[in-house]
Amino acid sequence: MPCPNLILGFETSCDETAIAVVRNGNEVLSSVVFSQHEVHAPFAGVVPELASRAHLERIVPVLEQALDRAHCQLNQIDALAVGNRPGLIGSLLVGVSAAKTLAWTLNRPLIGVDHILAHLWAPCLENQPLDFPALGLVVSGGHTTLMSLTDPLTTNILGQTRDDAIGEAFDKAATMLGLPYPGGPSLEKAAKNGHDQAVKFPIARLSPTSLDFSFSGLKTALLYEVRGQPPWPKDKREEPDPACCPDRAASFQKAAVDAVLLKVDRALTQWHQLTDMTGPRSLLVGGGVSANQTLREGLKSLAQKHSIALRLANSEYCVDNAAMIAGLADVYLKAGRIDDLSLSASAQRQQAQPLKETREPS
Repeated sequence: MPCPNLILGFETSCDETAIAVVRNGNEVLSSVVFSQHEVHAPFAGVVPELASRAHLERIVPVLEQALDRAHCQLNQIDALAVGNRPGLIGSLLVGVSAAKTLAWTLNRPLIGVDHILAHLWAPCLENQPLDFPALGLVVSGGHTTLMSLTDPLTTNILGQTRDDAIGEAFDKAATMLGLPYPGGPSLEKAAKNGHDQAVKFPIARLSPTSLDFSFSGLKTALLYEVRGQPPWPKDKREEPDPACCPDRAASFQKAAVDAVLLKVDRALTQWHQLTDMTGPRSLLVGGGVSANQTLREGLKSLAQKHSIALRLANSEYCVDNAAMIAGLADVYLKAGRIDDLSLSASAQRQQAQPLKETREPS
């Protein structure tokens, strides 16, 4: 007999081929993630065509590993879940096609899951249930988003990046500093040996009440710090000074983290003006950058200031993974939200519900 609410999840939105088996929304029986870092390292960034090809090559072996580690057979699966938005369209199509094929073959329910919302379910994996209402923060290579959550199914966007996501900014900063790919972990490692007050980098506030993010100005400030003010010589590109790298990395990391903490603090302070809900009971944080220790410590201090529970994902569930997809799909399944075989992949997330506007124009 199938185990109750045993869900097989697929996640292929960017450069991780991930498949997991999750029971009852938070009990992870297996979570297999195949990273493509070696594929994209020569380009210091994700190449979409290479990413989708790597997913095609790895998805069957990863599926076999996930089932094997969960000691589970396909006929024991109750439902199929897949991250179908947002992300790289070619990569998404691989996971969506695989999940739809198995749903049709096994005659099981199919559930499409928003990748960003799944990151906010990650703190629940192998942990206590989440308390709502909540303020959610997603910080990753492709997304920097603040949202209010009445429950896992009802959300509103409060703020999001206007240009680079914080993880993308970290990757680009690492390239400027001559650090290896992936940039986020390399930058954090270099920063440990530096002084975060060595360089005064700007923090984008946008307007006195804005909850949006911007990292383009910070990135440009680092470029000028490394190469000097333009114009630059056309026939000579100076290499970054390794001796300055730790201080620059630490200062850049501090400015980026402080920008995030500033907007989280604003959102908590403005909560009653932004929403019709009682004060948030939890601060939910997910995404690859949430593994950054400087950010985690800052969020802990902020949660204490506002007397709110901080829920961070375990380190293995910060990066893109399929356990968070399958976990959130369990909520959808119990609520009767299932899809049919017309489910499609989308590079963009679904339109959020309108937010009561209280912010000043920037």
